Amino acid sequence: MFASRMDSGQEAGGGVAAGTVLMRFVWPHGGRSVLITGSFNGWGELVAMAPVEGCPRVFQAICSISPGYHLYKFYVDGEWRYDEHQSWVTSEYGLVNTLLFPMDANHNPTAGPELHANMELDNEHFRRVGTLNEVLPTISEADVQASRHRISVFLSTQTAYELLPKSGKVVALDVDLPVKQAFHILYEQGVPMAPLWDFSRGQFVGVLSALDFILILRELGNHGSNLTEEELDTHTIAAWKEGKAYLNRQFDGQGRAVTRQLIHAGPYDNLKEVALKILQNDVCTVPIIHSSSDDGSFPQLLHLASLSGILKCIFRYFRHVSGSLPVLQLPICSIPLGTWVPKIGESNGRPLAMLRPSASLSAALNLLIHAQVSSIPIVDDNDSLLDIYCRSDITALAKDRVYTHINLNEMTIHQALQLGQDSFYPYELRSQRCQMCLRSDSLFKVMERFGNPGVRQVIIVEAGSKRVEGIVTLSDIFRFLLS
Repeated sequence: MFASRMDSGQEAGGGVAAGTVLMRFVWPHGGRSVLITGSFNGWGELVAMAPVEGCPRVFQAICSISPGYHLYKFYVDGEWRYDEHQSWVTSEYGLVNTLLFPMDANHNPTAGPELHANMELDNEHFRRVGTLNEVLPTISEADVQASRHRISVFLSTQTAYELLPKSGKVVALDVDLPVKQAFHILYEQGVPMAPLWDFSRGQFVGVLSALDFILILRELGNHGSNLTEEELDTHTIAAWKEGKAYLNRQFDGQGRAVTRQLIHAGPYDNLKEVALKILQNDVCTVPIIHSSSDDGSFPQLLHLASLSGILKCIFRYFRHVSGSLPVLQLPICSIPLGTWVPKIGESNGRPLAMLRPSASLSAALNLLIHAQVSSIPIVDDNDSLLDIYCRSDITALAKDRVYTHINLNEMTIHQALQLGQDSFYPYELRSQRCQMCLRSDSLFKVMERFGNPGVRQVIIVEAGSKRVEGIVTLSDIFRFLLS
C-alpha cells in the first residue's frame, strides 16, 4: 500500500521545505516496529519511529508538515493502527488520526479538529524555521465542567464495596504492640501502613504509617530526645501516638494530649465521599469499616480504600468511552495539574523538591516532612531522573534492625535505595513504581500510568534527556477532577 522509508525517527529527506515546520509524532502504546505515514507526506512512504530514551514504550518520529488539516496512521508490528485516545475520523484509509496545523500564529486551534495530544514541536529544529508558538489541543470550559460532572456522577453512584478485592488480607495492629515490633511487621508484610485496634475500647482508633517511622527515627537522632533505641522494645504504639500529639501541640481543654480521630468510611458510602475524605483530611488511605450493630460495636475491617483504587474504578468504566470525556484528551501541560519546575523568570507557589543521590538520608526525611510530599525525585547533576525516594522506603531500614546502627546524616540516599532494592516487597515492584510521562501526554495516558502496582506519582520528564519537568500525584488528579 505504501513504500517504506527507514529514517529512524528523522524527517524524510533530511531537510525542511519552505513553509513547513518539523513536528514530532508520538506513538505511546509500545511495539517492536512502529512506522507512520499520512497526508503530510502524500501517503507515499512509511517513516520509521524510534523509541524515546528512558521510555521504551514511547516511539517518536520527526516529520516536515505544512499548515492545514492532515490525516495520519501508524503501522505497528505489521498492522495498521490508529491512536483511539486521540482525535480520529473514518477516511478512505480506514480509521485515522487527525491533525490541524494552523496557518499562522494567531490561528485558533479550536476552529477544527484537535491537535494530537501526544505531539509537540521539536524545539531544536523549530528554532530554525520560525517563531510559531506550540499549538496544543484546547476545549471549552463547558466541556471541562461536563467531563467533571460525568465523573462526579459516576463516583456518586458507586459504593465502597466496589473497591473490595475478591480475595486478600488487611493487616491491623494492636495499640499495645511495641513500636519496634510494629515496624518489623510492616516490613515483613510489605505494607506501608496499618489500622490500629484498641482492645479496651473495642474499636479502631488510628493508623500507623511510614511517616510515624520517619518521625521516630528523627526523634532517635535528636540528642535531646526522651526516646532511646532500647525503649522501642517496650514503647507502645499508644504511647508513641500520645507523644506525637504533644509534639504536634494537640491538646484538649484540660491540657491533655488528644490524638487525631480515625478517618474512616462505611461500605455503603459512595466513592466520591471516600475520595473527598482522603483529600480533605490529607491522608493516604481510609479504612472501610462495617458494623452490623447500631452502636458501632464489633466493627469489621473490610479494606483500606485509596485514591489508586478509586481511579481504577474510573478507568475501568471510562476507558472504552474516553472520547466522551474531552478533558481526558488534554495534555497535562495545558491544565492546572501537578507541581512543575518553574521556567526562568516564572514564579512557582510550590517548588518541586528534588535531591541528588549523594544527599544524606536525613535530608530526604526532613524534606518529606517539611515539604509535605510522599516522594522525592532523585536526579543527577543535569536534573535527569535516576530514581525516587518514597515515604514507604523507610520501612526497609527495619531489615536486620539496620536503623539501630546507621547515622541518618552519613547514609546517602543512594545507599538507602540500594538497601531497598535488596529488600523483598511482595506488593510493590520497584521497577514499576518509577513511572514517567511527557508533558504532551494526555491526562488519560497519565491516569493509565497510575494503574501499575505501587505507583503513587508520575514524573514528568523531557524526552531523551529524562530531565525532570514536574510531578503529578493521585491527589493532584482527584483535586482537578472533583474541583
